[in-house]
Amino acid sequence: MKQFLHGATLVAFLAFGGAAASQTVADDDAGFMKQAAHNGHAEVVSSKLAQQKASSADVKAFAQRMVEDHTKTNAELEQIATSKGIQLPKEPDAAQQAKMKALSGLSGAEFDKQYVEQMGVAAHEQTISLFQRGASNARDPQIKAFAAKTLPALQHHLEMARALKAGKASKAK
Repeated sequence: MKQFLHGATLVAFLAFGGAAASQTVADDDAGFMKQAAHNGHAEVVSSKLAQQKASSADVKAFAQRMVEDHTKTNAELEQIATSKGIQLPKEPDAAQQAKMKALSGLSGAEFDKQYVEQMGVAAHEQTISLFQRGASNARDPQIKAFAAKTLPALQHHLEMARALKAGKASKAK
């Protein structure tokens, strides 16, 4: 009986230990994925808010694009994480939630301006930096490829936000 238990323990260890080892992801890679998930959720939540509160049709159109693109990217990231046994956050982080709470108290042109500056420009600059590090430094080839593939869309979003900000600034003058 003792031999049987020892054998069963060894089989269980190899089965679970082997599965865990094949799915191990470097802490940095997991950290990248978790922050990318927070950022993606922040884009979707804030952009849904912008669809409701923005006064400018251009800002609403930008927000719609952000909801569509970041929802797709979030789903792809979730699929990769699930395949690697990583649990991703399902919402923006605390700092992002605080920004959105502040945004929700604004309306009209002031909402448009703050949304474009904070979520369009600043948040995309931060996310691009995150994804550049992921594309360069991720150890997992699938995570590295995801970061590299996603970068051009993020850079395009930043260009769109900067153009929107410039258009707002020139109209305000």
